[in-house]
Amino acid sequence: MKQRYKLAEVTERLVAVAMGREPAQVVIKGGRLVNVNTGEIQPDMDVAITHGRIAYVGPDASHTIGADTQIIDAAGRYIAPGFMDGHIHIESSMLTVREYTKAVVPRGTTTVFMDPHEIANVLGLSGIELMIEESKLVPLRVFVAMPSCVPAAPGFEDAGATIGPEEIREAMQWEEVVGLGEMMNFPGVIYGDAAMHAELQATLEANKTITGHFSLPETGKSLVAYAAAGIRCDHESVRMEDALAKMRLGMYAQFREGSAWHDVKETARSITEHNIDTRFATLISDDTHPHTLIEQGHLDHIVRRAIEEGINPITAIQMVTINVAECFGMSRDLGSVSPGRWADILLLSDLSRVQVDKVLINGELVAEQGRMLIELPEFIYPEFARRSVNLPAELMPVDFAIPTSHAGATSVIARVMQIIEAKVGTISKQAVLAVDDGFVQPDIEQDIAKVAVVERHHRTGTIGLGFVQGFGLQGGAVASTVAHDSHNLLIVGTNDDDMALAGNKLAEVGGGMIVVRDGQVLALLPLPIAGLMSDQPLEEVAAAVAELDKAWKELGCDLVSPFMTMALLALAVLPELRLTNRGLVDTVNFEFVDLIVAEHFEQVQV
Repeated sequence: MKQRYKLAEVTERLVAVAMGREPAQVVIKGGRLVNVNTGEIQPDMDVAITHGRIAYVGPDASHTIGADTQIIDAAGRYIAPGFMDGHIHIESSMLTVREYTKAVVPRGTTTVFMDPHEIANVLGLSGIELMIEESKLVPLRVFVAMPSCVPAAPGFEDAGATIGPEEIREAMQWEEVVGLGEMMNFPGVIYGDAAMHAELQATLEANKTITGHFSLPETGKSLVAYAAAGIRCDHESVRMEDALAKMRLGMYAQFREGSAWHDVKETARSITEHNIDTRFATLISDDTHPHTLIEQGHLDHIVRRAIEEGINPITAIQMVTINVAECFGMSRDLGSVSPGRWADILLLSDLSRVQVDKVLINGELVAEQGRMLIELPEFIYPEFARRSVNLPAELMPVDFAIPTSHAGATSVIARVMQIIEAKVGTISKQAVLAVDDGFVQPDIEQDIAKVAVVERHHRTGTIGLGFVQGFGLQGGAVASTVAHDSHNLLIVGTNDDDMALAGNKLAEVGGGMIVVRDGQVLALLPLPIAGLMSDQPLEEVAAAVAELDKAWKELGCDLVSPFMTMALLALAVLPELRLTNRGLVDTVNFEFVDLIVAEHFEQVQV
């Protein structure tokens, strides 16, 4: 991998090449430049590169060509800046940084701003440092938004680590850290929590970007107050109104299109139905599974989706280039094919279909026709990162039993989390459930399964129990140690025996995802690195995920990316009802609530 030079180190070299006094190392010839600075396409343009940066952009770079200059013919192709993802959790791909790079770079992604709060919730600062060290070995530019909410909901859950204002202040001095990760504790911000504001202040004092997470469907004073705290962007817009309100306030609205949540269809309307300046609109993936990366792509797919929803192709490309760079205050180095910038450049054979032909990062051709051209070194995660599932004892079926308060009850009214396919929210509802021998039962006919969150970091033995509707399970159980954001052991099932089996098997392999039925394992994906990531190649992980999806379907679930939807059941900062290892949380009013609302001694109708 070529050395990465700061602009201050190479100004003389860049000027010398631009003037023709020194030869360029690489020259791209005769392409159609997608000029994101002006929103136009310029025909027959050349780009000259030296020391990993762009020295010259113009109609004829012949004066920069020397005997050893590498010539790349761009005739018939579009020259565009490398795509940049302004909000991504690499851990959600279940891949290491190395394998993630192999998946996204050939698709045109050259820069990501990762928020590693998944591994932070398991391993703390040590986990973040491991991912940073691995990122130094790959061509993908990996910048870090330091996790702000570890745990995401203090007092409502138990995570593997705690990160507070002092850790944030320290991390803001790290070169790789360019901002604060998504500020999920928006109630803490708008109601004046001192610790949350100390984190904001430490970030602002370092002149770095605060990224947001405002998930309320509210565009009034709470959103305005949230923006007033210096929060620069937000990826939780699910309606046209949300995205439009944020852009009008000078916040970057990050239109999300991941494996499980597909928000571009609605958020794109803020552009297509309003005559607005789009400088504050960006496209992001947030969470993407391996099969999506292989079958659909990464930012190339998301740009294509934006175009399909009626956004102009040049505008869509601006939303993953210059707008992202401006959001993070990095447009002097990134985001456009302009003199002085890093030479992170794509050659596209089709603009509207976003077909990526060649990828240059730091002036080096690293991918072509969908494959990497360079070998990436392996990074070995230490043993402590592989011992993260810590239960005090083997799980037993009785651990998942939900008793009634009074003997003789024949039914109860229970709170239930109802999932919404391809959306991050749940609906808090109530349902009548039968009681058998003093224990409340799930109900397959109502599509209501049992759910448990088992603390897996400190051997506390705490288990939260509840019910969920919408997965379509006709039997068996599923489990995962990917359970945002504290990543405790999350189990959904129709019977206690299979739930115990699923949980114990994941503890045995160091974490992962599993589907079981009638005492048999149908599919298993071990994720030994922090219980979040595999140490296997992309293709093998994708194949295992496909087997998991197949097994879900055998249990009766036909949702898109059901594990990703399931993983949010424990995220106590999203509306309306969530379950943590400490219990059921009303996330609208931010308070614990009882699972059982009422008990009856004869069947009732509601």
